[in-house]
Amino acid sequence: MTDTPRRLLIVNPNGNPEVTARTQACADRILGPGCNGFAVQPAGSPHAIETPADRALAEPLALALLAQHPGYDAYVMACFDDIAIAPARAFLKAPILDAVEASVAAARSLAQRFSIVTTVEAMVPGIEALVAQLGAASQCSIRAAGIGVAAAAAGEPEALRRLDATIARARDQDGAQAIILGSGGLTGHAARLSQRHGLPVIDGIEAAIRRAEAASRNPAEVP
Repeated sequence: MTDTPRRLLIVNPNGNPEVTARTQACADRILGPGCNGFAVQPAGSPHAIETPADRALAEPLALALLAQHPGYDAYVMACFDDIAIAPARAFLKAPILDAVEASVAAARSLAQRFSIVTTVEAMVPGIEALVAQLGAASQCSIRAAGIGVAAAAAGEPEALRRLDATIARARDQDGAQAIILGSGGLTGHAARLSQRHGLPVIDGIEAAIRRAEAASRNPAEVP
């Protein structure tokens, strides 16, 4: 008799199916046979979450989607933000993980100094606040590549060029010894970028999925 595989629900809070597909591909690649990940997105959510207004619209939709899917062994919010995390922890009976906390923990295990590279400048203040809450502000620089989430998810050549240039500046000007990709739209690029730039590149969504998988085995180890 075989054990039933553990299940992760991975919520992309924006309404972009390309981001959801990238998230599903990431889960399929990294999860073993004992754990299955299911990437979903809310109906009616903004195509990208890049402003406070986008977040205000997306968060209740993400929470409603979580409430409709009880019984999973762990949950992931596949967005580089703490959107829906605190209220979801109030009603979910299993751990829910976010990309910021998971990727910062991974970066701290690899480097003394690291940089988060995100998409648009409007994301920077919120990420700065989250990094400060984690006590990592002195170790971490934050740069926006000036690309939209949708352009990043689509792998548009100009978006990839700007991403490369921003990582190079973080490495050469900020002294970053590791890079965190700070957007769900950047999921799937970490291995290529690590090889290209010669330093560890952490996919924030991948880090959250890995941490959720560990939490599904031992919930007491993570929040």
